[in-house]
Amino acid sequence: MIQSVIFDMDGLLVDSEPLWQDAEMTVFGEVGLHLSREQCKETMGWRLDEVVAFRYRQFPWEHISQEEVEERIVEEVIRLVKQKAMPLPGVAYALDFFAQKNIPLGLASSSASRIIATVLEKFGINDRFEVVRSAEKEAFGKPHPGIFLETAKALKANPVYSIVLEDSLNGVIAAKAARMTCIAVPEAANYDNPKFNIADLLLSSLEELNEEHFHRLEDGLRLRP
Repeated sequence: MIQSVIFDMDGLLVDSEPLWQDAEMTVFGEVGLHLSREQCKETMGWRLDEVVAFRYRQFPWEHISQEEVEERIVEEVIRLVKQKAMPLPGVAYALDFFAQKNIPLGLASSSASRIIATVLEKFGINDRFEVVRSAEKEAFGKPHPGIFLETAKALKANPVYSIVLEDSLNGVIAAKAARMTCIAVPEAANYDNPKFNIADLLLSSLEELNEEHFHRLEDGLRLRP
């Protein structure tokens, strides 16, 4: 019944949010916009061009284009990923869990393709996904459902019978807007946020995923039109 499983990347497979925050604070600081980590969290799960456009509206800088700021942030994130990135607990377990059930796996991330490629290569999981998509190719980023709908389409799966694993609220909203079943794995600070109740299953770690969860989600999908 489950036709595809789609993983987010940042904050789910890799603890990259601190790296994104470091990169944004560094690059935006260079143009005179000094952000705190809490301010960086405001745009968690957004596509980078949307983040840069949002910050430019807040603080229009001079002498450098928004596109150049984006490029600098991407380069800084790639540098930090190569230097510091580690897989989050349960990544290999979760990939094996679904792969052993012969369910096609996809990855749908708001990150630029170059960042996705860097993470997958560093972790040695390039071959675990049949489809890898970046929201940079979509008209809109999350919470718009486009990235998930296109990933399911590439996997030849009906979105209604697809599962998404996400850590951010924007990602969960996007998954539900696509009429997909969603497993939310938020960071510890957000675990008790009632807004995550829109997810079909809430976990504190990918390591918690088990057969009971799988069968419960599968039974729920059987009830769908």
